[in-house]
Amino acid sequence: MEPGARYVALGSSFAAGPGIAPPAPGRPRGSLRSAANYPALVAARLGLHLVDVSFSGATTRQLLTGKRRGVAAQLDAVTADTRLVTLTSGGNDVGYIGGLTLASLPWPVRRRALAGRGAGEGSDERFARLAAAFDDVLAEVRRRAPGATVLLVDYPAVVPPEGGPDAVPLRPEVLVWARDTARLLAGTTAAAAQRAGYASVAVSAASAAHHAWSARPWTTTGRSRVPFHPTAAGMRGAAGLVLASLGVRDAPGA
Repeated sequence: MEPGARYVALGSSFAAGPGIAPPAPGRPRGSLRSAANYPALVAARLGLHLVDVSFSGATTRQLLTGKRRGVAAQLDAVTADTRLVTLTSGGNDVGYIGGLTLASLPWPVRRRALAGRGAGEGSDERFARLAAAFDDVLAEVRRRAPGATVLLVDYPAVVPPEGGPDAVPLRPEVLVWARDTARLLAGTTAAAAQRAGYASVAVSAASAAHHAWSARPWTTTGRSRVPFHPTAAGMRGAAGLVLASLGVRDAPGA
């Protein structure tokens, strides 16, 4: 990929990088976009012209429609001269991080907030809608930028894998729900990429030992100012994996 090529970064907070300093210059209010998120690191390493439109809180469908009045749809940034597109999305569609955040609240609040949030309750419908939204977004990306390399980058691990540390301050049923949701989210992302003929970057698998309670976490715990989101190390790790998928083998984390 030639230096100066247009790179468009799409997605929600796991692409935007809320809480990671420094903030991106001129970022829209509410986007919480960092100048040290994985798209910025990839662009700097390859010398690309980054157009980062990631926006915290966005759902996958909102990439097409815009998250709120006055903020353009993220897909509007994808033009015919775009040569690289990355997409990290889906957690907001299925209530993943919201559910974990609620689970970390004091018990009386947590009990009310988590009512009806079992892994099996409504999950099929939510993930079916997410799959359809991915298909629509990727079809539009292909229409707008047929010559672009497109990578679907999934979420880093938040909770430890089964058999992990016992000191995690989440109830067993919440851990089961979180693992199931993360697994389904990773699978839905990879399947969407395959249907569209694009590649996926499995940050989820690569970060299994870097969960929020590990010695070298790629995500934060519920006690963080931005709970259950990527750390600066997590963004570096994701950037390394993206670069490796593009053939840059000397990248950190590759």
